[in-house]
Amino acid sequence: MQLVYYPDPILLKTAKPLDRIDAAVRERVGEMFELMYSESGVGLAAPQVGWSVRLFVCNCLGHEDRSGEKVFINPRIIDKGEEYVCEEEGCLSIPEVKGKVNRPDSLLAEYQDLSGELCREEMFELDSRVFQHELDHLNGVLFLRHLNTTEKLLAKKLLRELEKEHAEREASAGKGSGGRPRNS
Repeated sequence: MQLVYYPDPILLKTAKPLDRIDAAVRERVGEMFELMYSESGVGLAAPQVGWSVRLFVCNCLGHEDRSGEKVFINPRIIDKGEEYVCEEEGCLSIPEVKGKVNRPDSLLAEYQDLSGELCREEMFELDSRVFQHELDHLNGVLFLRHLNTTEKLLAKKLLRELEKEHAEREASAGKGSGGRPRNS
């Protein structure tokens, strides 16, 4: 399993609902956690590994504490809190680019867990932020869309480099290579 990098088109598509949870899905979820940990991430959405389904994994406690592992299948936000907080975000699929994103500090989410059970959960602070960031991936939205104009301008050079590297990979290896950029 490999990460897919910006500007791969799968990152900009709305993922399809996952209608069956079987052994193959559970195996992929395990691989997603391992990849997320190897890249020092706290969340990873299925489209980021080339799998266009509405599923993401996260562990806001960090890779040392596996008790924080969560799997969100067909997630949605039921309600958002009124208080917004602006904090820095980054993305495993967009190496080296970071920026401040304003998001609700709390939310009520609904999702299926890996056993297929429908869950409702109130989330706050980092849990809320990671949920929203990963849900954006399932909707074909990158955190870049939430940056202010100044931060978008600052990110532009790095994004152009990633676009150039992606075009070179596509030309040399065929479409959808998704391989790791050389500069990260």
